[in-house]
Amino acid sequence: MTAALEIKNLHVSIGDLPILKGIDLLVKQGEIHALMGPNGSGKSTLAYTLAGHPNYVPTAGEVVFDGKDLLDLEADERSRAGLFLAFQYPVAVPGITLAKFLRQAINARYQAEDPDSKGISIPAFRRLLTEKMAALDMDPKFAGRYLNEGFSGGEKKRAEILQMAALEPKIAIMDETDSGLDIDALRVVAEGAANLNRASNMGVLVITHYQRILNYIKPDFIHIMLDGRIVESGGPELALKLEDSGYDWVREKYGSTEEA
Repeated sequence: MTAALEIKNLHVSIGDLPILKGIDLLVKQGEIHALMGPNGSGKSTLAYTLAGHPNYVPTAGEVVFDGKDLLDLEADERSRAGLFLAFQYPVAVPGITLAKFLRQAINARYQAEDPDSKGISIPAFRRLLTEKMAALDMDPKFAGRYLNEGFSGGEKKRAEILQMAALEPKIAIMDETDSGLDIDALRVVAEGAANLNRASNMGVLVITHYQRILNYIKPDFIHIMLDGRIVESGGPELALKLEDSGYDWVREKYGSTEEA
């Protein structure tokens, strides 16, 4: 059965400040959606809310993921259910290698499904890691480094894609993954996500300001967010229109005072 992330009339506040003001969105497994919009429109708020960040409080609406009420699940339960968030600014975890982090994450899923599970064996994990790193054209030595400590922007984002490849989520949210990347790193990261979409039928929600990442990870649907709402949806041509004309026409059409 194909999993889906269905968001219905979602309202979210931070403290007393309303940020999301009625989001409706359906992302099915195997589809690629791009969510675009100017700064302050609520894109990252949506990502963190879906991932379960405690500072983002849903005040109305519902989110159903693979038949479950997502908002009733803790952050780790959402991950184990098959939802993944690639962060805009991944944090460093000194003392924990990328390989150890990944094995612990995989074992947590095994043990959630079967409390008596001993997890993935070391030989099986090594084979898995070698296969995934080769597919992403990553140096095997990279797995022995402490997670994100001293990583460049591109290395941090590659590590996020490697996590995605190892965990094989049903739907991945990429929150401004293109932020701070040069064109070579952007291509590797975007093509890695696109390959996962094709190979494992992973659904993808790409949150971005710019068209450039969409040259490598081809979206099926484009959505424009403004003032906490999705105001326009369409095909890839909508992103090209934004690239040519910016967001001024969207603000004029919907009466927004948001700044880019």
